[in-house]
Amino acid sequence: MRSWAWRESAPGTSVGLNVLLFLLTCLTTLVAGSGAFLRFDPFAEPARVLSGVPFAFTLLAILGTHEFGHYFTARYHGAVVSLPYFIPAPPPFLFGTLGAIIRMGPAVRDRNALFDIAVAGPLAGLAVAVPALLLGLGWSVVAAIPRGGHIVFGDSLLMRFLVYLSFGRIPDGMDVFVHPVALAGWVGLFVTALNLFPVGQLDGGRIAYALCGRYHRMVGYLTVGGLVALAAVTWAPNWLVWAALVFFFVGVRHSPPIDDVTPLTPRRRALGYLCLILLVLLIPPVPIQLG
Repeated sequence: MRSWAWRESAPGTSVGLNVLLFLLTCLTTLVAGSGAFLRFDPFAEPARVLSGVPFAFTLLAILGTHEFGHYFTARYHGAVVSLPYFIPAPPPFLFGTLGAIIRMGPAVRDRNALFDIAVAGPLAGLAVAVPALLLGLGWSVVAAIPRGGHIVFGDSLLMRFLVYLSFGRIPDGMDVFVHPVALAGWVGLFVTALNLFPVGQLDGGRIAYALCGRYHRMVGYLTVGGLVALAAVTWAPNWLVWAALVFFFVGVRHSPPIDDVTPLTPRRRALGYLCLILLVLLIPPVPIQLG
């Protein structure tokens, strides 16, 4: 998935690395979308890799829109920011990418600018992910659940609603076998949920800082504890891994903006609370498991 925080160091000026990483990510997501990791040897049947185009194109569109939402909003507010760095992920990573990051300088003007930059990415990404998911569900099929090993992608509340809109009630013993475009849309929803956790310098953490100020660190510790509790309730080790990554690598700290006194405007505050509701709608209790 994408990196769920952007660095607070001065961004570089060369775009060569950005282009190289993007091209490598195009390749790894193409291979992942074709199913080459599981179904065939891409070196023996290279033409079959092209079947991964729908997945790769859709996923990169979602991730790119997310990052450029941050980028253009940061530029609007006068913050120093880099172009996105896409992160390719070869096998055994399932989706072919760990996402993308942008690098941003530390001088954010105030909480309103901080909020705008943080919230722009998830909302922009969802504006692509939800239509892509609906389009992909239209190309998906309902069929009997096979015996033996298969991968099950967990449903969030929003995902359940969109599936119901597309297929109605799914009979017992049946499931939706998603088209690659729908799978990319699912990844987009999941990535957005991860980003919206209110901790550290994740997008949700920046939103939480803009909302809570000095209580931000407490919110971060509660979030990490909530992830551990979610893992215990659902028996999903995915959340333990994510809790460890957040605690040890992302952290719960956040640098204040230059003006840490001016409060959020009422409309931004309302949107911030809506983002917390959106987080609940986007979290799949058990993200990925083997059926």
